Amino acid sequence: MKKINILLIEDNKILLDSISSLIKKERDMNCATAINNPQIIIPLIRKQKPNIVLLNYNAPNQNSLSIVKSIHKDYPETKVIIMALTSSDTNAYEFVEAGASGFMLENISCADMIKTIRSVYKGLKVLPTFLTNMLFSQIVRHKISDNDLSAFDKIARLTKQEKNVMELIADGLTNKDIGKNLGISTYTVKSHVHNILEKLSLNTRVQIAKLAFVQESNKQT
Repeated sequence: MKKINILLIEDNKILLDSISSLIKKERDMNCATAINNPQIIIPLIRKQKPNIVLLNYNAPNQNSLSIVKSIHKDYPETKVIIMALTSSDTNAYEFVEAGASGFMLENISCADMIKTIRSVYKGLKVLPTFLTNMLFSQIVRHKISDNDLSAFDKIARLTKQEKNVMELIADGLTNKDIGKNLGISTYTVKSHVHNILEKLSLNTRVQIAKLAFVQESNKQT
C-alpha cells in the first residue's frame, strides 16, 4: 500500500504529538513532525519530499504565508493544508493565492481531518463552506486582470451543461452534489470540469468560481 507522507508543522508540542498520533493510526499515512521554523521547514521538505504539509495558520512572526509561497514555488507537487482556521479569519484568500490546497477549522473533527488529508492528496481543493463564500466575496472585490477579461469571451465556448456546472462550482458544490443537482454521474461532472478548465485556460476550481462570480458581478453593475 502506497502511503501518504505527511509533514506536520505545529508550534504547540501537545498538539503536535496529539495530531501526529492520530494520523499514524491510519494505515495509509506516515507522519513526520517539526516545530514551525522557516529556516528548517524548507530543508525538511527538500529531504523528506512529503505529499502533504499540515501547517498551523497562527504561526509566530506571521511566517505561515511565506512558507506556503516557498513550498508552492519550489515544491509544487507538495500540497499544503492550513490548520486551525477560525470563522473570523479574513485573510485566507492570500493563502489560496499563495498555493494552499485546503483548510481545516480549529474545531474540525478527527474524521474530517483525515478525510481532508485524503481529499487533498487526491488533488481536490478543500474549503469549509463559510470560507468558500468569504473567498468568493473577496475575489470579486479584487481588480479584474486582463486575463480575466479575455476569459469572459471564452465562456461563450462552453456548452449549456458546462455553464451549469460552472455556476454550481461557484456555489461551492462538490462534484457529487453537482451530479445530483444536474442528474448526471460524478464521472460526467469531472469531465465537464476538465473541459471548462481547458476551454477557459484555467488550472483550479477556485479560478472557475472566481470567473463565475466576477462575471455575475459585472452583470449586476
